[in-house]
Amino acid sequence: MSSQVRLRLLPSARCLFDEPVQVKVAGLRSRQAVTMRARSTDEKGVVFSSSATYRADGSGEINLDRHPSLGGSYVGVEPTGLLWSMRADRPHKRFQKTNSLNPHVVKFSVHEEGGEGRMLAEATNERVLMGDGVRRALVKEGNIWGVLFTPPGDGPFPAVLDLCTLMSEKRACLLANKGFVVLAVGVYTDQPDNVKEILLDRFEEAKDFLQRQPQVGSKGVGVISRSKGADVALSLAAFVPDVEAVVWINGCSANVALPLYYKKHQILSPLLFNFDKVIPTESGAAICKYGVKDPLAEENKGSLVPIERAEGRFLFVASEDDLNWDSKGYADEMMERLKRHGKENFESVYYPRAGHLLEPPYGPHCPSSRHGVLSFPVLWGGEPKAHAAAEVHLWKKIQEFFRTHLSCDATQTEAKL
Repeated sequence: MSSQVRLRLLPSARCLFDEPVQVKVAGLRSRQAVTMRARSTDEKGVVFSSSATYRADGSGEINLDRHPSLGGSYVGVEPTGLLWSMRADRPHKRFQKTNSLNPHVVKFSVHEEGGEGRMLAEATNERVLMGDGVRRALVKEGNIWGVLFTPPGDGPFPAVLDLCTLMSEKRACLLANKGFVVLAVGVYTDQPDNVKEILLDRFEEAKDFLQRQPQVGSKGVGVISRSKGADVALSLAAFVPDVEAVVWINGCSANVALPLYYKKHQILSPLLFNFDKVIPTESGAAICKYGVKDPLAEENKGSLVPIERAEGRFLFVASEDDLNWDSKGYADEMMERLKRHGKENFESVYYPRAGHLLEPPYGPHCPSSRHGVLSFPVLWGGEPKAHAAAEVHLWKKIQEFFRTHLSCDATQTEAKL
């Protein structure tokens, strides 16, 4: 490495996962062209990396907030481009960060241009999931298996149930950093092939557990979910009391794949797949967008979630380039249905060039990976730059929505104590 070249990460080399970091280089020759790189290894040992060519200014400095990439994983001025443009070193791999205890470590480096390029400087960015003072507790009580995150302090805090299709702590933990008590539970608690039905009672039990927490001050709870978890969230809002606010992200308007039971009775039939409409591609990943049967067809109406029964608020989030299914079409249909019933308890946000996997921001964009339920590689959609911008916008929107509709009352926490 060159002793003159310095690579700095500001305001600190350690930050929260959902915070941007400013990348600066100094000590280069005037107008020197270099390659900037980022590299990280996920929980499964898959290596993700990105690179971009930059030219120093007359002072021998590069600031990713101001200077454009001239080529590589992205072009133009993209302050966090090295993070969201990282790609796996093998096809159809999704960045895995489900455990909240260890930081996401990214190594930034600057190299001489061309070939492998001699490294001139490097810096390590620790992207932490659990902020200072946040408490994490495993929950195994009754039919609940999950992880509870509680912000520092006594509260009162609003409560959010995070319904993960497949268990992950990331989103729940990051929301707890923002002042929410969050319980993360998985829709699938076993291998998907072994699950034959979904019991809504299990999620009602999780909601009740969350409401009993002494730091919780909201009368009801919020629910956040994506994909299959999103239709379970709709059912909670429709059939279970005290669900005050639901964030539905790229889900379906009907109960997908498995029959839904509540209080020992089947309340919704499953909306099934038509695998003849799954489109294979040369990449080896399929497009599933047209594989789900029409929930509005007469024979499938028993699967439609009766959201018009819900008293809480909805935020419908749809990516228009979702290749998993027609999220925008489902959101449109639900809003029209609510209007027909005289309801105004909803709002929506659409992202034209984003794909299915909307996550907390600044993680690597995933174009394709093995589907967690269908067990073959699928295309998720999304143009990387637009998808990354959508994640930044949505993350703020989610927090605003929950803060607006989950009112906190100190007397609620005092009563529990």
